[in-house]
Amino acid sequence: MLRGDMVGLRARREEDIPVLRAELWNDVAGSSRADSRPWRPVSPGSTDPRLSLDDSDEQAVRFAVVELAGGTLVGGATLWDIDTHNRVAHIGLRLLPAARGKGYGTDVVAVLCHYGFVVLGLRRLQIETLADNPAMLRAAERNGFVREGVLRSSAWVLGEFKDEVLLGLLVDEWQPVSQA
Repeated sequence: MLRGDMVGLRARREEDIPVLRAELWNDVAGSSRADSRPWRPVSPGSTDPRLSLDDSDEQAVRFAVVELAGGTLVGGATLWDIDTHNRVAHIGLRLLPAARGKGYGTDVVAVLCHYGFVVLGLRRLQIETLADNPAMLRAAERNGFVREGVLRSSAWVLGEFKDEVLLGLLVDEWQPVSQA
């Protein structure tokens, strides 16, 4: 397990999937904001990688996010579109509604930075988030990510176009905020 100050990132387990499905993926509004693809229901037993234990995709690493204090599942995190030639990847995370507003997001980003830079040897990490997502913007910026631009009206979210903010962090700029 990779450890931050408050959370750990571990492999997903079978018992995580029903919780993630019920609290994250079945939430149409939340899923529509978190994914660039349109929401669609995911049936039990689906091979959809978002709700699968299959870890054969070399371009994505999916983690369960757990509280260190009690081991409770609080969300999911992904390093995706991993490009080992250019040494770059993207960060994504979703926290269960009860886990939001507790500083876990900042800790998850810190642990993903450690994983990307130290374990995988990447040079750049990138985050794209909706401009009206202050929690993710704060989590990224607290970990040293720099706003590199705004992609105007680039995300179709529940009937309207939204701006996305592009943030990046280079390994030379990274200053670890926790031991992972």
